[in-house]
Amino acid sequence: MNGQAWMLLLEGAWTTVWISGIAIALGVVIGLVIAMVRMARIPFIDQILVLYVSLARATPLVTLSLFLFLATPTFGIAMDRNTAAILALTLNTAAFNAEVWRSAFLSFSREQKEAAMACGMTNGTFFRRIMLPQMFTSSLPGLVNEMSFLIKSSPAIAVIGVVELTRVTNRITAVTYEPLPPILAAAVLYMLIIGALLKLQAIAEKKANRLAM
Repeated sequence: MNGQAWMLLLEGAWTTVWISGIAIALGVVIGLVIAMVRMARIPFIDQILVLYVSLARATPLVTLSLFLFLATPTFGIAMDRNTAAILALTLNTAAFNAEVWRSAFLSFSREQKEAAMACGMTNGTFFRRIMLPQMFTSSLPGLVNEMSFLIKSSPAIAVIGVVELTRVTNRITAVTYEPLPPILAAAVLYMLIIGALLKLQAIAEKKANRLAM
C-alpha cells in the first residue's frame, strides 16, 4: 500500500475512535442512571426501561443505525450521519452497560449501608464515597468488555455512509484489487485501539486497588 492508503486508513481509524469514544462515555453514564432508576423500582418507569433495554439489546446495530438516519426524518427529526451513528451506538451500549451496573448494584452488601447509616452518613455520601467506587471496580471488566465489543461492532455504522475504518478498507480494496494488505492493516489498527483500551483498564484497576488499600 502507498502512503495515501495509509492516511485514509488512519483517518478511518480516527473516525472509529472518536465516534465510539463519545458513545462509550455517554453509554456508561446513561447505563448507570438506568440501573439506578431500575433499582428504585418506580412503577411504569421501570417497565419502560425494561422494554428499552430488551429492545436495544435485541436490535442489530445496522437496523438501529438505518432507522435513526432514514426513518426519523419521517417524524420531523433530521440528523447527519455522524450524529445518527453516535446515537445508535450509545443506545446500544447503554442498554448493555445498564445490566452491568445493575448486576453490581445487586451484588452490593446491605451490611455496608447499614454500618454507614449507623455512623451518621447520608445516602448521598454513602453512594459517592463507598458504593460507587466499589461498583466501579467490580463492573470495570464488564464495562471494558462491552466497550471492546462496541468498537468491534462499529463497522455497522458504515451502512449509513460513515467513513470509518472498515469502510475505508473496502474502498481501498475496490481500487487496488488487493484485499490482503488493507485488511491486515485494518486488523492491526483495531488491535491497537482495543489494546489501548485494555491498557487503560489495567491502569484504572491498579489505581482503584491502591485507593481501596
